[in-house]
Amino acid sequence: MPRSQGFPELKNDTFLRAAWGEDTDYTPVWCMRQAGRYLPEFRETRAAQDFFSTCRSPEACCELTLQPLRRFPLDAAIIFSDILVVPQALGMEVTMVPGKGPSFPEPLREERDLERLRDPATVTSELGYVFQAITLTRQQLAGRVPLIGFAGAPWTLMTYMIEGGGSSTMAQAKRWLYQKPQASHQLLRILTDALVPYLVGQVAAGAQALQLFESHAGHLGPQLFSKFALPYIRDVAKRVKARLQEAGLAPVPMIIFAKDGHFALEELAHAGYEVVGLDWTVAPKKARERVGKTVTLQGNLDPCALYASKEEIGRLVQQMLDDFGPQRYIANLGHGLYPDMDPEHVGAFVDAVHRHSRLLRQN
Repeated sequence: MPRSQGFPELKNDTFLRAAWGEDTDYTPVWCMRQAGRYLPEFRETRAAQDFFSTCRSPEACCELTLQPLRRFPLDAAIIFSDILVVPQALGMEVTMVPGKGPSFPEPLREERDLERLRDPATVTSELGYVFQAITLTRQQLAGRVPLIGFAGAPWTLMTYMIEGGGSSTMAQAKRWLYQKPQASHQLLRILTDALVPYLVGQVAAGAQALQLFESHAGHLGPQLFSKFALPYIRDVAKRVKARLQEAGLAPVPMIIFAKDGHFALEELAHAGYEVVGLDWTVAPKKARERVGKTVTLQGNLDPCALYASKEEIGRLVQQMLDDFGPQRYIANLGHGLYPDMDPEHVGAFVDAVHRHSRLLRQN
């Protein structure tokens, strides 16, 4: 694996300091899906080619990652990619259907379908294009802000591989958990074994933080979550940290974002991640009481709040910052930006975080 070296010196480390739990002069902010269709320049860059071809072009990924930073004084960049490149690298076909989302023509149906999957050890050789995109972007960022790498968590990837796309109930994937628990664990182990070297490879390529997306946590109740999601979330963090150390790479902060996983907040706070991301259904003050002072919290403005007036966005941000408190906190949305959002309102959100968090520290 390439060793991250010769990158420009980091000029703004506020996001990393907050992630590690150190004091910051203001609250850092970034947005999930900040490189997205709400930006006209994104739609223009993306128009030329199909979604996964874009993911496989380091130059395109770099350009898309940098676009929001040209507009807004964000405190972090997140590499443009997709969580489904991992199932692809395991040999599954995935297409992005415009207006519908991801589609797997041949989802996993039976236990024996697991034999179709490639050896997880080969995944990193399939995903070199992501590492190239990270290295190129890290160079092009010229030290402006840190670059975040990411991946989908095992349960969330499993849902796509079995459902064959999005689903409102995840009934097929959950049927596996109840009817094929052994095969489910086997699949989740395969995914974990693929994710660990993939995330380590991202750091080797230049990623300065990692976020694990457990986007479908909410479809599991506390019992299923603690049996089929949490052990693998823990395992990813533990093994990535150990592998980084073995490879002689500096540790990076890790973020776990389990959407609608509020029932497991305490467990997630002790799962080995420096940062716990919250969606907008969680009250910040209660979350802080529940997780204590040991982790940084990230979130959690309702993305739809960006449909409000700029004045109202300012008020909502002020309330959110007051509730989270000034330290051990990274501002974000509670989910990704939607395609029909006004970039000016995203700018108002970012500016309000910076402005109000500095005021909070003066008082």
